[in-house]
Amino acid sequence: MEKVHLTGEKATLLITLHAKAEESRLPGSLLQDHHAAEAVARIDHDFSALGMRRDEMIGLAMRAYTLDAWVREFIAAHRGATVLHLGCGLDSRVFRVAPPPEVSWFDVDYPDVIALRRALYPSRPGYQLLGSPMSDLGWLSRIPTDRPVLVVAEGLFLYLAEDEVLSLLRAVATQFPSGEIAFDAYSRMGLALASRNRMFRATGAVMRWSLDNPLDLEAQVPGLRLRDEQWVYEESDGAQWARFSWPARAAVWLMRRVAPLRRLGRLLRYRY
Repeated sequence: MEKVHLTGEKATLLITLHAKAEESRLPGSLLQDHHAAEAVARIDHDFSALGMRRDEMIGLAMRAYTLDAWVREFIAAHRGATVLHLGCGLDSRVFRVAPPPEVSWFDVDYPDVIALRRALYPSRPGYQLLGSPMSDLGWLSRIPTDRPVLVVAEGLFLYLAEDEVLSLLRAVATQFPSGEIAFDAYSRMGLALASRNRMFRATGAVMRWSLDNPLDLEAQVPGLRLRDEQWVYEESDGAQWARFSWPARAAVWLMRRVAPLRRLGRLLRYRY
C-alpha cells in the first residue's frame, strides 16, 4: 500500500481519482477507468471519508470524457504530436486514451506527485514523467519544439494565480509552432460556488483564477484563438443526464436554460 501525505491543491487529486474510479464501477460508466480503480485500491487512504455522491462522480467523469475526446481528436489529426498533460495528479488519461507510440506524452506535476505516479502506474512507449511546480516553467525546455503540441489541463488553472496562468499560456504559444490548449474554467460566480464544495474545502486548497469571457484570453495571450466553448454538462443524447438523481437533473435543466448559470463551468479549447 502507498501512503499519501498531501495537502492543499495536491490533496484534490485524491478527490478526482476517487470519482473516476467509482464512476467506472457504476452501470453505464463513461470512463471505464480500471487503472484509476486499481490505483485507489493501492493507496492507504480513507476515501469513504470524502462522502462523495454519485452525482459528483458522474459530473467529474463527464468533464474528463470530453477532454479525453479532444485529446483523441488531436492525436488523430497529428499522429506524431506531443501531449502535455499538466497538473496530471493521479489521472490515468494516458491509459484511457492509449496513444500510439509515436506520440510523445508528458505527464507534469509536483515531484512528490510524480513519484507517487511512478509507484502506482506502469510505463509505456512514448510516455515520460516530469516533476515540477507549474510556476517554474523551466521544464518546458525539455519538450521538443518540432511537433504540434496539445496542452491539456484538467482541474489545474483554477488553483493558479492569473499571472501564472497567463505566463504558462504565453510560453506555450511562443515556444511551440502550433497546437491546442484544452482546459476547464469557471466564471467568478462558478469559482465562488466551487470553493464552497465540502470535499475541496477540506483540503485547504485555494481557488484563485476565474474567466468570465473566454475571448479575453485572445487579447491577453498573442496567437491564441478560441476553438470550442462547451458547457461542462453538455451531452447531446441525454444518456448521461439520465444517470443523475432527480434533483441534479432539475439543476442541470435550469442551468441549461439560464446563460449565467451555464457559464459557471465550461470546457475551453484554443488554437495557437
